[in-house]
Amino acid sequence: MKITDPGMVDEYYQALLKRDREYLGLFVVGVTSTGICCLPTCRARKPKKENTEYFDSSAHALRAGYRPCKICRPTEGTEAPPVEVRRALQLAEESPAERVRDADLRAMGIGPATVRRWCQRNLGLSFHGYHRMLRINAAYGAIAAGRTVTDVALESGYDSLSGFRDRYKAVTGHTPSASGSAPLQLVHYRRLETPLGPMLAAADDSGLVLLEFSDRRMLETELNDIEHRLAAQLLPGDHEHLRTVERELAEYFAGQRQNFEVPLHLVGTEFQKSVWRVLLDIPYGETRSYRAQAQAL
Repeated sequence: MKITDPGMVDEYYQALLKRDREYLGLFVVGVTSTGICCLPTCRARKPKKENTEYFDSSAHALRAGYRPCKICRPTEGTEAPPVEVRRALQLAEESPAERVRDADLRAMGIGPATVRRWCQRNLGLSFHGYHRMLRINAAYGAIAAGRTVTDVALESGYDSLSGFRDRYKAVTGHTPSASGSAPLQLVHYRRLETPLGPMLAAADDSGLVLLEFSDRRMLETELNDIEHRLAAQLLPGDHEHLRTVERELAEYFAGQRQNFEVPLHLVGTEFQKSVWRVLLDIPYGETRSYRAQAQAL
């Protein structure tokens, strides 16, 4: 999306002049006089303000006709969260039951507006919305483990039991008591950074159900299909299979791994599953044509 708000344009131009790393992941600048798009930290000579356009991602800049800069390479992992956003996310993930207000972020030297914009664009919800979902995720685990709804509600930072029940049902579609008697199927998802760009990984207790580039247009449809086929609720959070695939991806891109060991939970039609199983037989470093794949199938 092209950014046209005058206030944001002024702010982003100043960030461009300062090569401010805190704005990485928030915008990509297109230089109309050269037809090139750059990251906020690019070392190239700075353009005049009237020769700049701002986009919320390198993909949108490319669609507008800009070529990626050869100095800063804006298409290679441009959406990594800025330092202050990473600190805010870490705070939410480590203390899901603790309320984090904008004033708390400011006290830590974190700009709430920066965090809010990044989360809205990359996670599809506000920072506080993400934090609330982490809180409900933790609450579900506690209830499923046998804790009482009242104890979990109080430990989750809710002032009233009714408020906790309403929020819990809004997120999961079930009441807390129903989840305790018949545990809800949960799929945890998390964003992963890779040299090829950010990816979204999702897993349940059976294995990895999704690993997809986060800018894929059909990603929302894929997530909805997973929820429907598994009768599950997608919640942001961590899982052992997500930690495994993150480690194995890092080893793969470092040239240290050829085979992945993370268990897979194939979610699709029987025909889709049969196609994916045959794909797993392609040896490392080799390719197979569609014709050969069809014959193998």
